[in-house]
Amino acid sequence: MAAIHRPAHLTHHAAKLASAACLEKAKAIGVPMNIAIMDASLYLLHFERMPGAKLTSVDIAMNKAFTAAGHRAPTSVYKEAVWPGGPAFGLNSSNNGRFMYVAGGIPIVVDGEVVGAIGCSTGTPAQDTEVAQAGVDAVMAYVKKTQAAKL
Repeated sequence: MAAIHRPAHLTHHAAKLASAACLEKAKAIGVPMNIAIMDASLYLLHFERMPGAKLTSVDIAMNKAFTAAGHRAPTSVYKEAVWPGGPAFGLNSSNNGRFMYVAGGIPIVVDGEVVGAIGCSTGTPAQDTEVAQAGVDAVMAYVKKTQAAKL
């Protein structure tokens, strides 16, 4: 058994590709966004605030990425679980209030391992998710391209 575990992490280059795809999607749907991209260690790797994006959504976008990377699941899966009477009621107050259960945070999973996450905020939960997914898709296309080049 190895003495040191080295998890895979999203690169800055991949984060910039994801951000560009998120920006493009946000412009296409006409909703300015705050876009946060974190690595697998929950550190902010890249952030974009589009003109017109809500100032109050800056932390929300970062917390969506934090939750999706840290819990290895989209933020939307916790929506009903954290409501009163839900199986995880109160979980949303964990991590100094950073746990986010509103849709728009999506982990980036490569070969079964979470390498980072994208969190978007300003639009509706569906719009935030659509923009974040565009970033995830861009990273996955880049991963596929670079893996194919190694063959």
